[in-house]
Amino acid sequence: MPLPLTKRLLAAAAIIAVTGLVHAGELTVSAAASLTNAFKDIAQGYEAKYPGAKVLLNFGASGALLQQMAKGAPVDVFASADQETMDQAVQQKLVAASERHDFVRNSLALIVPGDSKLALKRLEDLSQGSVQKVAIGNPASVPVGRYTKHALEAARLWPVLQAKAVTTQNVRQSLDYVARGEVDAGFVYGTDAAIMKDKVKVAFTVPLDIAISYPIAKTVSSANADEAKRFVAYVLSPAGQAVLGKYGFSKP
Repeated sequence: MPLPLTKRLLAAAAIIAVTGLVHAGELTVSAAASLTNAFKDIAQGYEAKYPGAKVLLNFGASGALLQQMAKGAPVDVFASADQETMDQAVQQKLVAASERHDFVRNSLALIVPGDSKLALKRLEDLSQGSVQKVAIGNPASVPVGRYTKHALEAARLWPVLQAKAVTTQNVRQSLDYVARGEVDAGFVYGTDAAIMKDKVKVAFTVPLDIAISYPIAKTVSSANADEAKRFVAYVLSPAGQAVLGKYGFSKP
């Protein structure tokens, strides 16, 4: 027997309400490639703590992620590997300055394949003839590339290394090139080197006069603002920081 009109309306309203809750729990997070492993764990922890929440992760070079947002890609939370990219997000009104928070720091490392016989102790050693190919992130869009260029310019080695550079689209591509032995060395974050200890080894930590600081923020266009803020808060919480620490990131 069909339900009376009033009950049918109430039932429809209940379905809409439930559907709305499920939709409100979906969150798209665009994060720097170097955060891949840590954020996958953080997303699992977040979903476990908040049943009904669903975190959709999108990883890539920070500059490429910024371009995606600028072109209208739906993103609720943005986490970049440098301040410059987040500055651009604020300038383009994709993120409000008041919403950004620094949540971790990292280090820059020069790595070589696990079976490499090269003895590289300092940046100047990269100019020797035995080093022919060096993986460097594209400084125009990849933060690790910008940090690398900054360090090489300070050492007055940028022109020399440009001739040997194999340009990559994100830090994980640099890591893969070194792991497969397709280049003699590569610049990555310390956290990236740590996840492939069986295939690469750290030649040395690159000295920098600037901090490698990662900011995170809810986006202006977020369709789930409250959920986005809750995720950012979780990343900043002891639980989120513990996961990041496990992967070698240091406190902001």
